[in-house]
Amino acid sequence: MTANFSEFHLQPYLMTALKKIGFKQPTAVQEKLIPIIAAGKDVVGQSQTGSGKTHTFLLPIFNQLTSENQVQAVITTPSRELAYQIHTAAEQLAAEAPFEIRIGNYVGGTDKQRQVNKLHHFQPQLVIGTPGRVLDLIQSQALDVHTAHQFVVDEADMTLDLGFLDQVDKIAARMPHDLQMMVFSATIPQRLNPFLRKYMNQPVIEEIPVTSIISDTIDNWLISTKGKNRNQLIYQLITMGEPYLVLIFANTKKRVEELHDYLKNQGLKVAMIHGDIKPRERKRVMREVKNLQFQYVVATDLAARGIDIEGVSHVINDDIPEDLDFFIHRVGRTGRQGMPGTAITLYSPGEEAQVAAIEELGVHFKPKRISNGEVVDSYDRNRRKKRNKSTQKLDPTLIGLVKKKKKKIKPGYKHQIKQAIHHKKDQERRIEQRAAARAERKRRKRESNRYQ
Repeated sequence: MTANFSEFHLQPYLMTALKKIGFKQPTAVQEKLIPIIAAGKDVVGQSQTGSGKTHTFLLPIFNQLTSENQVQAVITTPSRELAYQIHTAAEQLAAEAPFEIRIGNYVGGTDKQRQVNKLHHFQPQLVIGTPGRVLDLIQSQALDVHTAHQFVVDEADMTLDLGFLDQVDKIAARMPHDLQMMVFSATIPQRLNPFLRKYMNQPVIEEIPVTSIISDTIDNWLISTKGKNRNQLIYQLITMGEPYLVLIFANTKKRVEELHDYLKNQGLKVAMIHGDIKPRERKRVMREVKNLQFQYVVATDLAARGIDIEGVSHVINDDIPEDLDFFIHRVGRTGRQGMPGTAITLYSPGEEAQVAAIEELGVHFKPKRISNGEVVDSYDRNRRKKRNKSTQKLDPTLIGLVKKKKKKIKPGYKHQIKQAIHHKKDQERRIEQRAAARAERKRRKRESNRYQ
């Protein structure tokens, strides 16, 4: 692995910024792709969540930014939280620049007219935003992207799933033909291929392999909800010990609100994040969460890729997500940067297939249960399947008897089979005894003839 960031030939101010942020060594995706992006090639980067994708494209972009008052690079992302996250990372780099770098952060739900007024006075060098708002500003002739030479589509699979790819397509159509396109995603669905072929010129496709689909610093617990009240179970889990910060993910907004209200009524200070909360309120809550004003956060999957907070000690899956990719993104909020973390997944008896599907992704669960106010080891839910079956071979006639008796399923059939086996063994024993007696008689006869 590359020893440090200096081998990427970054400008001195970027090295200063990285030192202040505390980045010492590039991640695998950064080591692979930063030199390729710096060479001006189109890139498709597939890597797991939390692998350092954001700085993989930010660093080479910033390394080429100039002080010119025009848009030089555009980054789209499918959620407001992700846009805020990337904007924060970009501002950390821009703060050390020897010239002013203006960064436009454009997301839905914010004051569009105010943004238009500012754009009439100056254009940002770097644009970060959600596809809908960025396209809206372009179509309003406020944002001019025809000067951009780099375009990043972050979290492309989520962009596709949320129906934003058409908007991204229209944004790309307003940019130069010699545009450098970078697509980053945890997964690359086949449905994304037409878009990639349309705008990318012989892209370098890099899939960064991982030894585990999630960090090996994460303990994955699996707890059955059979016969238990799910709300009470979650309350018990999050009030045991002293968790630093707990993220609780639910599948629906309604469930998030229900769980939030329950925990709040238990006297806990709980934050709530989902798509129906107004943008200004969501931004405020996110800021307070990052400032550790809340110890517990209940959120939908929208926030699974948007929350990047240091020190998340626990993630709880209230339910298994329908899209298993979201399971990885949820769990990936903890155990970051080598820190330990605990991910707890609740499941009902009817969700065995979903649990098995997650295990097929390479996730290893530790079965747990709550006993006397503590989380203790539980039994393996597949224990019955793993029991060793008897390897004793039965006589073909007995096998037939067993099958026949099982088909009839009459009371006492097991006893009858046992009797049949016992009878068969008696027969075999008598046969062996007779054979032994004959052999002994023959031996004596041979010895008698020898001395005659």
